[in-house]
Amino acid sequence: MIIWMTGLSGAGKSTLAQALAESMKAEGISPLMIDGDGLREELCRDLGFSDADRMENIRRAGAIALMASRSGITSICALISPLRRERDALRLLCDQRGIRFLEVHISTSLEICEQRDPKGLYKKARGGLIPKFTGIDSPYEAPLNPELMIPTESLSVEEAVESLKKKIGEFREK
Repeated sequence: MIIWMTGLSGAGKSTLAQALAESMKAEGISPLMIDGDGLREELCRDLGFSDADRMENIRRAGAIALMASRSGITSICALISPLRRERDALRLLCDQRGIRFLEVHISTSLEICEQRDPKGLYKKARGGLIPKFTGIDSPYEAPLNPELMIPTESLSVEEAVESLKKKIGEFREK
């Protein structure tokens, strides 16, 4: 199974992914966590932020998650993944290979993400220091039909993880 968390920078994807991974580990399940920042530090440092490089970053994350899933490992992926077509292409690959793909939209508003701004990226983007920043001058296409939406501005991390675990359980039963 691939759990794909998408949302703006600062939405809470990595926080929720880490909390979900810890909860799963406590239950004896060892998931693979693929985080956008970690991926860029380890496997994708040769990529920039052009449209082509962003597509390649998502392709690599999806390839890792697919390989893990074929070995029976659940992947928790926390990436902005701004374009619907890229997420849909990964979903199609999963469908073709019989791998469950759970798309989770971390649906935090741009205003809240900018208020949080844990890395100061929105401030830099608004100041013209980061061109093509997702949500500012580069598009973010929210999922049309995600399996789950998590509004982190109204849920605690614990509530969000419980919602995720409930949906994962329902998803596995299908």
